[in-house]
Amino acid sequence: MPTTLRVHLDEYAEYLTLGRDRSPHTVRAYLRDAESLLNYVVGVNETSELSGLDLQVLRSWLASQARSGAARTSLARRTSSAKSFTAWCVGTGRMNTDPALRLSAPRAGRHLPSVLKQNQADEAMSWAKVGAEELDPIAVRDRLVVELLYATGIRVSELCGLDIGDVDDQRRVVRVIGKGDKERSAPFGGPAAESLNQWLAHGRPELATERSGGALLLGRRGGRLDPRQARTAVHEVLASVPGAPDLAPHGLRHSAATHLLEGGADLRVVQELLGHSSLATTQIYTHVSVDRLRAVHDRAHPRA
Repeated sequence: MPTTLRVHLDEYAEYLTLGRDRSPHTVRAYLRDAESLLNYVVGVNETSELSGLDLQVLRSWLASQARSGAARTSLARRTSSAKSFTAWCVGTGRMNTDPALRLSAPRAGRHLPSVLKQNQADEAMSWAKVGAEELDPIAVRDRLVVELLYATGIRVSELCGLDIGDVDDQRRVVRVIGKGDKERSAPFGGPAAESLNQWLAHGRPELATERSGGALLLGRRGGRLDPRQARTAVHEVLASVPGAPDLAPHGLRHSAATHLLEGGADLRVVQELLGHSSLATTQIYTHVSVDRLRAVHDRAHPRA
């Protein structure tokens, strides 16, 4: 990439990090999209200036992504990234007009996420409990990982970011800092509380070092638990359950939301628990099983 364009990317990265306080993951994704777009501009227009970036080029760039097999969700995200970059260019005087104002992409399709059945979730928690009976600190930790993810519906990044002080074991709630630095409280029940007490008594003291700080969950070397280690724990526990789908930690979040709604929880309460800014995001969990649908129909419909 020409140096003139690389300078824009470096300053855009600083803006995202310091000006918008975006997470490292978000910054990497936005920069990757912006770099792809600028490389496309260079290839199509053979120019090293932002003047070569117009609406036609933006649409052509997205079309090339679609031809390469990008999913609708990916196209939607890249459109958002492009709009963010061009808006920044206009706001900082690098471009006179914003070519992305009329840019649109196919709406991202909403697919029902894979979830555990309630009996599968119960069996998974039972397997994790059995694995922790010998008080191996990693097994005890992994039990707490799956118990808290399922009990609270929090994200894996939120789980790994928990400090001991974020847990109120008397009220059985955890204080979570979610997306956009928004704080919320997520309750948990008796099994998760039991798992927490086991970890604090027999697991964490075995792994804690000077570098542990106040982190609730720890890795083998005493540092704060990495989300990748949490994913491994979830995969291994679910592999013990016959017929259960192989889910990532987010699958336990999906399962928690689905089971709450199936149990009669109000949609807005679930929205608050999950930390969704929009109710539309929570509504994806309102799917119900055919058996439950049939049971309600048989009970309520006069011609059933």
